[in-house]
Amino acid sequence: MSLHPVTVSESKDTTFIEHLAVLGVGLIGGSLAASLKKRDCVKHVSGYGRSQANLTLASRLGLIDKVSNSVEEAVRGADVVLIASPIGAIGELLDEIRQHAPKKAIVTDVGSAKAGVIAIAESALGDRFPLFVPGHPVAGSERSGASAADPELFVDHWAVLTPLNETDPDALRIVRRMWEAAGAKVKMMTPEAHDRLLAMISHLPHATAYGLTMQLARQDGRDDLFDLAAGGFLDITRIASSDPVMWRDIFIDNRDEVLSLIAEHKNVLSELEALIETRDLAGLEGWCAEAKRIRDRLAKHVSDQEL
Repeated sequence: MSLHPVTVSESKDTTFIEHLAVLGVGLIGGSLAASLKKRDCVKHVSGYGRSQANLTLASRLGLIDKVSNSVEEAVRGADVVLIASPIGAIGELLDEIRQHAPKKAIVTDVGSAKAGVIAIAESALGDRFPLFVPGHPVAGSERSGASAADPELFVDHWAVLTPLNETDPDALRIVRRMWEAAGAKVKMMTPEAHDRLLAMISHLPHATAYGLTMQLARQDGRDDLFDLAAGGFLDITRIASSDPVMWRDIFIDNRDEVLSLIAEHKNVLSELEALIETRDLAGLEGWCAEAKRIRDRLAKHVSDQEL
């Protein structure tokens, strides 16, 4: 049964959202607000978050039109509510949305793990759950906060939506249109497929970057290491500068998939360890050549998509 969220404008005018409430005006929430405002897709954006200083900056940068001191104030009269907070805060925010947002408000999120968020949303929203559209833009930066917001952040990047059978089709259409308006390419998949894929291409790389950085910190001669680590090491660990609270929540929320891939990664490193230990020159060269072939293929695939 469609709940028909009629408060969102259906005209062919550029503006199709009257009031967007952004809960968490950081890199993702701030960038989406900035993108929609730049393209005249939204009339009014209210913002709520943990840091008053960040909200003040977001207002000064023009990312939001109104600084809200509570979730209740932010979502009052909203057509679309975007949850762009760390995953650990989503349950509490959804409770407040259920109490205070208009009955036909569309709710969506940007969390990097979907199955856990969906379970929380189903419990928190009750009969309003069909208007919840789970989402995740596969774009970002190691920077955080309103100062990192970029209206072009999502251009030519994927935004994954993981609707369920009960998801309202009109709500799904509006959320899809929102991401496409921001320049993203939208891909639909199941929550389970999303969580497995993102664990491989995002969560494990972040775990590895954090791990390499922690290992460096425990070495002798750290000052010399810092002097010499300006090249490849700095590049490969760049994402270890990401928001620790966000990644704490992602690792826990997608725990099973992350742990499974960490175990796989240990096995891959064990292969390399054995080749080095046995001085297997041909094996080492072949192992590295295969990795290079796959990396080059990946780079070409990404480049072709951007053309």
